[in-house]
Amino acid sequence: MNLSYWEIRSWLAQVDFTIVGSGIVGLTAAIAVKERSPNANVLVLERGMLPQGASTKNAGFACFGSLSEILDDLNTHTGPEVLQLIEKRWKGLQELRKLLSDKAIEFQQNGGYELFCQKNEELYEECLEKLPKINELLFPLFQQEVFSVKENRFGFEKVQPKLIWNALEGQLDTGMMMIRLLQKAQVLGIKILNRVIVEEYVEGKGEVTIKTNHFEMNTKKLMIATNGFAAQLGITMVKPARAQVLITKPIDNLDVKGTFHLDKGYYYFRNIDNRILLGGGRNLDFKGEETTEMGQTPLIQEQLETLLRDIILPRTPFEIDWRWSGIMGVGHQKRPIIEQLSDHVCCGVRLGGMGVAIGVWVGKELAELVTSPLKGRHRGAYK
Repeated sequence: MNLSYWEIRSWLAQVDFTIVGSGIVGLTAAIAVKERSPNANVLVLERGMLPQGASTKNAGFACFGSLSEILDDLNTHTGPEVLQLIEKRWKGLQELRKLLSDKAIEFQQNGGYELFCQKNEELYEECLEKLPKINELLFPLFQQEVFSVKENRFGFEKVQPKLIWNALEGQLDTGMMMIRLLQKAQVLGIKILNRVIVEEYVEGKGEVTIKTNHFEMNTKKLMIATNGFAAQLGITMVKPARAQVLITKPIDNLDVKGTFHLDKGYYYFRNIDNRILLGGGRNLDFKGEETTEMGQTPLIQEQLETLLRDIILPRTPFEIDWRWSGIMGVGHQKRPIIEQLSDHVCCGVRLGGMGVAIGVWVGKELAELVTSPLKGRHRGAYK
């Protein structure tokens, strides 16, 4: 450890709260802790140059679930549980917008659409049949019908004739969102160290010793907010799920506006800067995409290009500009885990691909848990 006295004293000494992960959850938690305890020494450790998981790599969907996703959730959750999940996502989005402002994150409420491939006729018919039932389930929350049916005015081909429309869905600029969160954290005096990988931690009497790839340090409280990387710190209820993404070069007269879901949300695309951003495909290889390694695979990238060519832009020439991937945290349940793991360690993880929607809410709940430990003992109910 080649650190000076000044570096240790200024960054690593007498730390009250250490947060692992500088994504949406980690930064929101840090901000909330600092607002509750202005004199606290708050440190954030981030493994990447930028937030490494999904916070700067997602598609920027401000959504709470397509119709087919909600129907799928009802196979593993009760109706009240699904309604609670959607309520947390919706309220989380409103908290995000309030915290950062629509202008700062370039929020646009252009609505969302779900389309269905020709081969998915059974799912399409099920969604049309159960649409009124889902609207009835969601009415107590939104006080309006959420889903309706629209014509395919975008020229999509090889899809079922109608699209399912959600006027409440929006989109935002992921990069601007994270820049704004970082600015808020820095103004409050929160310290952030990048390219620091937490390898393990050991809880002692009254503090936690953290071992990283660069140094060891002590902290009074440790908060794990690494989501897709949580299993590396012993949180086995969370599995990593890589999401591969590509974006086209600008397209003249692009007539696609909004957010779009396909195949139960396993594929998703939107417009941004006269481009099409398209991601998904992990359902082609669930096991292979259960990884924390960034990168792309020919299997998924070729399928994404096929969807662009055959369905989304069938009569429009396009070129791929670049590709990337992010790491989500998923599990057998979609409810996030906000839990006190021991006397001085807690976590806020398993966002289930809905980090934009529930990240702020999870971060605030995590902050409340760590600053109100007796009350927070019961947070495990969110598992």
